Amino acid sequence: TYAPEPTALPAADPEHLGELVSDTVLDGARYGACTLRAVSLRGDSARYRGEARRDALLTARFGTGEQALVLVAMATGVRAAPGAHRAAAEACRWIGQAVGRSHERLSEDLRAGRRGDLKSGLNRLTDRTLGKLRAASEEPTASLRCLLLPADPDCRTRIFFGAGEGGLFRLRDGEWLDIEPGEPGGTPPAAGALPAETPDGDRLTLDLGIPVPPSPYEPVVAPAEPPPMPFRFRAAVARPGDVLMMCTSGLADPLRGEAALRAFLGRRWSRAAAPGLAGFLADTRTRVKGYADDRTAAAVWEA
Repeated sequence: TYAPEPTALPAADPEHLGELVSDTVLDGARYGACTLRAVSLRGDSARYRGEARRDALLTARFGTGEQALVLVAMATGVRAAPGAHRAAAEACRWIGQAVGRSHERLSEDLRAGRRGDLKSGLNRLTDRTLGKLRAASEEPTASLRCLLLPADPDCRTRIFFGAGEGGLFRLRDGEWLDIEPGEPGGTPPAAGALPAETPDGDRLTLDLGIPVPPSPYEPVVAPAEPPPMPFRFRAAVARPGDVLMMCTSGLADPLRGEAALRAFLGRRWSRAAAPGLAGFLADTRTRVKGYADDRTAAAVWEA
């Protein structure tokens, strides 16, 4: 339907050139037992219409040595909301600041396996971040999804948290599993032919709407408002050879809906080594007819 390469640039304001969003962002790193690849690219529809990328991506390392903590944050601005790309960028920046200020305690809890403290604290940080975006609107203006990765090679725990739509998938032994935490009291999102978590998989933890205790990472300055989007949390233990992928709906939807894309990425990413940055970009931009939204993805290869 659309040309395979960018067509039109978004309109620019000469007084606010710092708000321009590039077509594609690509990043990567290697820490501990994992290799990270991350990308955010403008969808075919936005490229054709000259619209800004509504997805935002942040990758950051806090701390040094084996105590370091790597954060990957991605957000998607609501399509109809004015300044959607700015809301997404602010969500990533604010959650990055909150995690960065508390990274020492977060890293300690992660390595010690204190999942309860992690869940309650990250829930509070997520609520505060999205609450800032809701201050001027009664409706949510962006979804937010994050991964926390320890630099300690002996710690295999990977933490996912956030609120809003998207996907969390694991490639193990050549098979994709949908491990996205579901709605409170419900089931994971419909995944078509994509199998969900197997009974012997990692136990996931959800926010079931119970009151959240004060965050162990930041002092409570005011009660958090009830979030309009359910908080999602998962603490998973990685195995050597696993690939864990977090993504926005722009990639989650075609991965759930198109067996050919699952098979292609499964073959490409089941190799012993993680792809280079150029190869990862080529893989994630594989186009599927009928899916033209922005795509943002972070994948972690386990050694």
